Amino acid sequence: MDRYTDRQAAGKALAAELKAYRSNPDVIVLALPRGGVPVAFEVAKELHVALDVFIVRKLGVPWHEELAMGALAAGGVTVFNDDIIRDLMVSKEAIQRVIADEKAELHRRELAYRGNIPFPDLKNKIVILVDDGIATGATMRAAIKALRQLNPKKIIMAVPVAEYNTCEKMRPLVDQIICPLRPDNFYAVGAWYENFSQTSDEEVYTLLKEAKKFAKTGTSLS
Repeated sequence: MDRYTDRQAAGKALAAELKAYRSNPDVIVLALPRGGVPVAFEVAKELHVALDVFIVRKLGVPWHEELAMGALAAGGVTVFNDDIIRDLMVSKEAIQRVIADEKAELHRRELAYRGNIPFPDLKNKIVILVDDGIATGATMRAAIKALRQLNPKKIIMAVPVAEYNTCEKMRPLVDQIICPLRPDNFYAVGAWYENFSQTSDEEVYTLLKEAKKFAKTGTSLS
C-alpha cells in the first residue's frame, strides 16, 4: 500500500491491526480532532468500542503556522519543540500570544464537540489514541503526556502514517504503536492520502453523535 484513499480507509486499516481489542469494554478510542475523528470512528466502529475526543492544539510558529513549535492539550499540558523555537528565535512573548489564542480555540472545541458531557474516567482503561498521521509529533506528545496523568492501564498510539524516525522517537512514550505506513521520505501527512479534504466541525459532531448511538445500542454501525 502506497497511499490511503481517504481517512475512512485509513481507519479500517488501523482496525485490522487492532482486532485483539474487539468488543473489550475496557477499551476506549480517543481521537485527536479534527482529522483524527473520521479515522478513529472507523476504528471504534470495527472494534465495537466507545469513541470520544481528546482535544489538542498545535502551537504554530507565528509566521509559519503549519510548523509546530509545540502543542497544548486538554488539562493545561504544554509541550515544546525546543529545537524549532531556538533555531527560529521565537520570542517568549510570541509563544505566550500563541498559547493564549490556542487555549481559546481548545475551549471552543470542547464546547462544540462535547458540550457539558464530562470526560470519561480513563483509570485502568486501554486507550487507543488516534490521529490521521504524525508530522512533528508535538501534538501527539502533548496528548500522551496529558493522558498519562489520568492513569490509563495502557496507551496505544494508532496512526495511519508517520515517518519511521518519528515512530521510533514515540515508542518509549506509549505501550504499543500501530502505524502501517512509515516512510523515510515523509514530506507531509496529506501526501499519503488521495483525498485529504479538511474535516469540518459539523462532521466531527455528527460522527461523535453516531458513535454514542452505537455505544448505547451495542450494535454494529457497519
